[in-house]
Amino acid sequence: MEERGNNQTTLKDALKAMLDHYKLKGKLNQSRIRHQWEEMMGPSIANYTKDIKLYKGKLFIIIDSAPLRQELSYGKEKIRKVLNEQLGEEAIREVIIR
Repeated sequence: MEERGNNQTTLKDALKAMLDHYKLKGKLNQSRIRHQWEEMMGPSIANYTKDIKLYKGKLFIIIDSAPLRQELSYGKEKIRKVLNEQLGEEAIREVIIR
């Protein structure tokens, strides 16, 4: 197996650099969060979810049902921790449920 030269980088590092350069990381994380949301919360809660947006470390979750919105607001910290674990980084600093 060949050794890597000093000017070579791993595919993982190259992709990370590309995402950072083109500022695509937030969009990628938002897409991953949307996908994880239904798996994490189940189809019934996902059906009441109108939109999920990640903007500058804040995750905005728009919920149609007032009782469900209230119930989820009690678990915002857990939602943040679980999704950050799924992403493998601290992309979400705050969860805002509306």
